[in-house]
Amino acid sequence: MGDSSTSELPNEQAVAARWSALRTELNQLYSKITELDMELSEHKLVINAIEPLDPNRKCFRMIGGVLVERTVGEVLPAVQRNKEGIQEVVSRLTEALAKKKKELADFEAKYNIKVRRADEVGSSKEEDRGRDSSSAAQGVLVASS
Repeated sequence: MGDSSTSELPNEQAVAARWSALRTELNQLYSKITELDMELSEHKLVINAIEPLDPNRKCFRMIGGVLVERTVGEVLPAVQRNKEGIQEVVSRLTEALAKKKKELADFEAKYNIKVRRADEVGSSKEEDRGRDSSSAAQGVLVASS
């Protein structure tokens, strides 16, 4: 009987590790999309600021950490191309995010994983074992058998 419980433990650990890895990947995608959205809004601000200006007017652009003098006519198309590139990357990352969400949902359904809030975990522990809920963790992975 002790052998069966120890043989299940690595499986449970593998499932928990895979679930944790999927959640981490999902959070990384969210973070990258948020970061690129902020860059996109900065590009839009720059475009809106320099678009009405004379194309021959002097302006400065940061290239690889170096401030370079250019004209509005040279900088505007480059900033617009960068903005379009960022939009394309954001759309691809959004598609990847949707796939990763589905993969995580399928994984949670397959292994009957439910994430409970700390107050839910505390109340279920009290009901099941009569323990104090003050030591409940913030986010707990619960696999139902």
